[in-house]
Amino acid sequence: MERPVLIYDGDCGFCLLWIARWRAITGERVVYRSSQEAARDFPDVAREAFDGSVQFIDTDGRRHDQAAAVFRSLATATASGRALAWAHKRVPGFGAGCDAAYGFVARHRTGFSRVTQWLWGRDVTPPTYGVATTIFLRLLGLIYLIAFASFGVQARGLVGESGILPLREILPQVARACGADAWWQWPTLLWLSPSDAMLFGVTWAGVACALLVMAGVAQPLALAGAWTAYLSLVVAGQDFYSFQWDILLLEAGMLAILAAPWNGRPNFALRRPGRLAHFLLVWLLFRLMFSSGVVKLSSGDPAWAGLTALDFHYFTQPLPNPVSWFAAQAPGWFQRFSCAAVLAMEVGLPLLIFFPRRLRLIGCGGLVALQILIELTGNYGFFNVLTAALALLLVDDAMWPRPLRDPAQANEPVRWARWMLPPLACAYLALSAVPLAGAFRGLPRTLEPLAWVYAHVAPFRSINGYGLFARMTTDRPEIVLQGSVDGVNWRTYEFKYKPGALNRPPPFVAPCMPRLDWQMWFAAMEDARATPWMGAFVLRLLEGRQDVLALLARDPFEGKPPRYVRGMLDDYRFTNFAERRATGDWWRSEPKGIYFPDVSRADLER
Repeated sequence: MERPVLIYDGDCGFCLLWIARWRAITGERVVYRSSQEAARDFPDVAREAFDGSVQFIDTDGRRHDQAAAVFRSLATATASGRALAWAHKRVPGFGAGCDAAYGFVARHRTGFSRVTQWLWGRDVTPPTYGVATTIFLRLLGLIYLIAFASFGVQARGLVGESGILPLREILPQVARACGADAWWQWPTLLWLSPSDAMLFGVTWAGVACALLVMAGVAQPLALAGAWTAYLSLVVAGQDFYSFQWDILLLEAGMLAILAAPWNGRPNFALRRPGRLAHFLLVWLLFRLMFSSGVVKLSSGDPAWAGLTALDFHYFTQPLPNPVSWFAAQAPGWFQRFSCAAVLAMEVGLPLLIFFPRRLRLIGCGGLVALQILIELTGNYGFFNVLTAALALLLVDDAMWPRPLRDPAQANEPVRWARWMLPPLACAYLALSAVPLAGAFRGLPRTLEPLAWVYAHVAPFRSINGYGLFARMTTDRPEIVLQGSVDGVNWRTYEFKYKPGALNRPPPFVAPCMPRLDWQMWFAAMEDARATPWMGAFVLRLLEGRQDVLALLARDPFEGKPPRYVRGMLDDYRFTNFAERRATGDWWRSEPKGIYFPDVSRADLER
């Protein structure tokens, strides 16, 4: 025979399900025939043998049954099939165990048929992800666009030549400290020029790459350009770019390069990614969500251990929104139930990622629902949209409407990266084990050599550890910056988004990212001396730098800088229903102390 033949029971619905899967894997390499029509061509095989097991007839006439028949069939197309066939023949006990398992399933086909349909549905063919990957890549381009545009309107005030942490002053200090390793430790294109023109050039180059990704033009090249530009801005942004969604975007963007197809012009064809490229993106989703749950449980924080974390979360998070106020009014029993649900979803749902279709889709739905709830009750930039886009990769083509599904399954998979994927995937999976193990608050000795390598690639922020709110803050200190011309009468600086006036509702601002307002939340948790950029910020206020003042809601001194600035510390909490009806205020506050005493420009320039 020119091709091997696999013979199965054509009257067995369970057999038909799995034959469809094997046929999809092996393609034309194996001929599949039902025993009802093929038995007459193989008279030397007893009828009882056909009834008890599939039969694999090799091209030289040799016959294999039970697990060996399955493995031999798969070995014609996949490396894993060849490994299983070899182990069945060579490894003591492996073949006998597999044959025993095969026999048990064969004797209980009806029950296993129900289990199969419960786990997979009526289609057990290997899943493809052309539709989800095409949508994901477009969403990734949109998220890049939002990230670049959001930074573009803040760049001058944050790290521009007149900004809080001007690159023109910072980069020479880095060069002196790092020497020849400066480029490696601070991988940014801004080394070429720390000017505002270069800063905006990199930003707008990133915008252009993001638009190309959205249009489907040369996506691998455009994604590489967007990754390079965003890495440059993350490094240049210093403290203002130290958020987990920034490194998540870099890691997702790097992996997406390997899943993207080459197209020379705008193209919306649905192309399936290579299985390994798709797995790496799914592995990132798993690490992100699983680590987020593990760090909460392993931190020893009493608020998470006692399920009281959500009693504080809604008003202590960096930038609440109006829905946060209403969520904070829920009764204690509901907050504890919600806290337990969050922990269960973050630890349990990621495990379903690696299960068959229906459990995988339950995991997908739960993760997306969690991101929607977080998006509704807080402002976390583009984090929730990006996480939901990653979760979308769990929906295989068989679950989409036919007009989308059929073209995706018919088109050729992305193949350009198939030769580089295996070594890159091995390196990535090995190194990603280091931050994943770190979520458990300890690094096994076996990973110490990998930790050394990981430390050397960490500056590129593309293999990262994750886990937000490992320890829940239970109060909200808020810095109130005030300026004065005479040291007696003080005027308050109002920020655009962070809490200030008690009657001002907390805003909706996501997916944009107001980076100064976020950092003010972190600064309030520490001593002013532990926040080096705070002194530079205050100095810019005393100098009346317009680029920095543009980051605020308004300048209380209307362009004439004050003589003194001081920082007061107040304790903020949401009002309740009765207090809000009586006062109209969203917040109530109590003086907590002095964050830093009044300082002049001369004090800071010494």
